[in-house]
Amino acid sequence: MVVGGDRNDVRRRRAVAQRLHRPPVSGVGELVRGLLAVQAQDVRAYPHALRARATGLAMADLDAARERGEVVVTWLMRGTLHLVNAEDAAWLHALTAGRQATSGERRLRQLGVAEVADRAVEVVDEALADGAPHTRAELTERLAGIGVPAQGQAAIHLLGLAARRQVCVLGPAVGGEPAYVSWRAWLGDADVPVDDPHAELARRYLAAHGPATDADLATWSGLPLRDVRAGLRAIGDELVSEPDGLLALRGPMPDESPPLPARLLPAFDPYLLGWHDRTFAVDPAHATKVAPGGGVVKASAAVDGRLVATWRTSRQSGALRVTLEPFEPLDGDVEAALGEDAAEAGRFES
Repeated sequence: MVVGGDRNDVRRRRAVAQRLHRPPVSGVGELVRGLLAVQAQDVRAYPHALRARATGLAMADLDAARERGEVVVTWLMRGTLHLVNAEDAAWLHALTAGRQATSGERRLRQLGVAEVADRAVEVVDEALADGAPHTRAELTERLAGIGVPAQGQAAIHLLGLAARRQVCVLGPAVGGEPAYVSWRAWLGDADVPVDDPHAELARRYLAAHGPATDADLATWSGLPLRDVRAGLRAIGDELVSEPDGLLALRGPMPDESPPLPARLLPAFDPYLLGWHDRTFAVDPAHATKVAPGGGVVKASAAVDGRLVATWRTSRQSGALRVTLEPFEPLDGDVEAALGEDAAEAGRFES
């Protein structure tokens, strides 16, 4: 918990680090690189994390970036699907895959498919050798040929194993469905060598989340504190220490913080997941409305970096309709601003 210093200052600096003020970007790849990673297990939600941070972005822009292989989705931090710049996939994978292996192997044994796991990875590799995207349904059908049940979770966990072994990643969608592509074919030329991955993780995390603590980075990455602290020590001359264990990258502070307009953030947005606790952004009295438990993190509305409501969508005559559930009554100008962002969210999906 942020207990010292200026809580409002910390909140605004984190919101700016998270690009909620919408600084200019050249495209999806640059935006994703600046955020380091965007949690992506909810395929309908995560594109809106990009929309909230870039003026004029359309779903077609994200689709095009995936088609070009500029961004990909794979299992990374905490064994969870994340959208990353293709150039960051290999070194992030190297940092995180080992910690996924033990739990992944245990789950394969529980599902009764551990004995066919190696052959399953070969089947996936063979299926993706044509360089084209293949849906989960297509790959599940291939896996059924070696006795993997088509129903249940066996196939998805075997695909996760193939991803851990750098056989596949999620690339462009096929017919609106997430699709897998060959790691070698898609990322073979994209890997940018990183001398010290732990140092790079610390640097890039703080660029997108600072000021933050070592515990924040450990929570977000799923890495042990000892590894996190080693990375922070490696970039010690780049850091500024602040009260309460907060760390920030050294650099000029702006005279004024940029405006932070009202934003509709999707479920599992990086701004809702990037720190050990989110009380800097939401009153503790309302925290369970955002994160009710069971790993759920709801879509939330932020005003000046502070969460003021959750929101949900429905379709009305084909159009996206946003329903706000405010924590407290909202001012008319705030409602109007969120209404404008809701209209933009509808255009984003059209």
